[in-house]
Amino acid sequence: MPIEYIEPVFRPPSEAQSLILPVTNGCSGNKCTFCEMYTAPQKKFAVRDEQQVLDEIKQVAQRMPVQRVFLADGDAMALSTRRLLNILQAIADHLPTVRRVTSYCLPSNLKNKSVSELQELADAGLKMVYVGAESGDDQVLERVNKGETYASTLSALSKLGEAGIKRSVMILNGLGGRTLSEQHADQSAALMNATQPEFLSTLVVSFPMGDARFKSRFKDFIALEQHGLFVELQRFISQLQLEKTVFRSDHASNYLPLKGTLGADKQRFLAQLQQAIEQPETMPLRQEWQRGL
Repeated sequence: MPIEYIEPVFRPPSEAQSLILPVTNGCSGNKCTFCEMYTAPQKKFAVRDEQQVLDEIKQVAQRMPVQRVFLADGDAMALSTRRLLNILQAIADHLPTVRRVTSYCLPSNLKNKSVSELQELADAGLKMVYVGAESGDDQVLERVNKGETYASTLSALSKLGEAGIKRSVMILNGLGGRTLSEQHADQSAALMNATQPEFLSTLVVSFPMGDARFKSRFKDFIALEQHGLFVELQRFISQLQLEKTVFRSDHASNYLPLKGTLGADKQRFLAQLQQAIEQPETMPLRQEWQRGL
C-alpha cells in the first residue's frame, strides 16, 4: 500500500473492507484510563501532512478500486473543516467508486464545528462517524478521565444528526463497576433516548494490559462479573425508547451476542437477558477463552 502507517492501526469491526487512510496519528484526547489503543510512544497525537495524504489518495487510485474509506487514527474530526473538505474532495476526485467515508469522533472535537460545517462535510462524502460515548453519566465519565460530559456528548450527537451524518455510538457495559452500575445504565439510556442514534453497540470494559492505570483514578472500582453485566445491560435496554436504531452487542468482549433493531427487538433482547440472568447454563454464552479485544 502506498500509505505510511504507524502501527498499531485500529478501525471499527464494520470497516474491515475499507481503505484505512490515516489523516492523524494517535488520538487527540488519549487520556481515557480504560483505553490502551494509542498509548504506545509512537502513537503520540499529530496531524499528518496534508499534501502527503492527498498524494497517497492519488497513488491508491492508480492501484485499486475503493468503495469505502475510513479516516484514521483516533479522531479525524480533530482536523479543521477546511482540511477535511480538501481530503474528502480528493477522495471524490480520484476515487469515484467510493460510496462512503467514515471516521472516529470525539464529542469535544465538534464543540467548535457548526451544524452548517458538518453539513458541508456530509455533502462532501462523510456519511457516518463512530462516537465512543462510553457512558451518559457524568460521575462515571469523570472517574475514567473521558474528558466529556453528558452535555458535551448530547451536543455532538445532536449536531451530527441535524447535519445528516449517521452516528454509530458505543456504550461500555460495566464501566461504572458495582458502585455506579445503575446510574451508568440509567444516564446512558437517557442520552440515547435524547439523541436517537442510527447505530448503537455495547462492549464490555476490558483490561488486556492490566487495570492499574484504570484503578489509579477509579480507586474503588470493582468489576462486574457476568451476572452483573447482564443485569446492567438489561436495565439499560429496558429504558431505551429508540425507534429505528440498529443495535449490536456482538463484539468479542460480550458474553451474550445480541443483534437487532430497537425498538422492534427490545422485548426479545430483554427476554434473552432475563434467561441469561436466571439460567445462564441454557444460553449460548461465550466462554472466557472466546472473549477478547
